[in-house]
Amino acid sequence: MIRVMVADDHAIVRKGLIEIARESREIEIRGEASEYSSLMRLLRDDVCDVLLLDIAMPGKNGIDVLKVVHEQFPKTRVLILSMYPEDQYAIRALKAGASGYLTKDSAPDRLVEAILTVARNKKYITAKVAEMLATHLVSDSAASPHEALSDREFQTMRLIASGKQLSQIAEELSLSPKTVSVYRARVLEKMQLKNNAEITHYAIRHGLVE
Repeated sequence: MIRVMVADDHAIVRKGLIEIARESREIEIRGEASEYSSLMRLLRDDVCDVLLLDIAMPGKNGIDVLKVVHEQFPKTRVLILSMYPEDQYAIRALKAGASGYLTKDSAPDRLVEAILTVARNKKYITAKVAEMLATHLVSDSAASPHEALSDREFQTMRLIASGKQLSQIAEELSLSPKTVSVYRARVLEKMQLKNNAEITHYAIRHGLVE
C-alpha cells in the first residue's frame, strides 16, 4: 500500500483529495493536516510515502515546507497541489525537491495517476511543465527577469503585486518587516524596477497574480 498524507488548509479540499485518493486500492490515507506544525507532527509520528502538499499553507509557504520535508524526510515523495498555474510555481517546486506538480483544477484521475507515479520514485510532470523545463535547459538567458528571484523574493513580489502592505507580507511569511523590506529592495534591483506600481504592472503582465 502507498501511504499518503494530505496537507491543505481548506477542509473541503482535504476531504475531496482524500475521497479521490481512496478510489485506488493501492492508496492508504495515513493522516491530514491544515497547517505546518500539525503536518510536521504527522510526519514525525507516522510513515508517509507520498505527501500531497498545498503550496499556500498558512504559517509557512509551501516551497519552504517542501524544502524542510525534503531534508528531514528524504524518503517521502512530495506532490505539490496548487491553484496557481504551472508557469508560476512548477519549476521552483521541482527545483526545491518536489516529485510532481499538479493544479487543483486537474481531472480526479490525474491525482491518482500522479500519486502512483511519484510513489514509484518517478517524476510526475505535465506536457506543459516538460516544455518549460526543456526551455530552461536550452537557454537560461531567455528566462524572464522574475525567474532570477529567490523563492522569498518571488513570494514578496507576488504579495506586493496583490496589494498587500509590507507589514501584512511580514505576517504572512512569518518574517520581520525589515527583512521583507530587504527582499523588496532585491526585487527592485534584480528586475530593474522603480517602485511597487511597476512591480504590480510587471506581475499582472506576466500572469503572476490573479
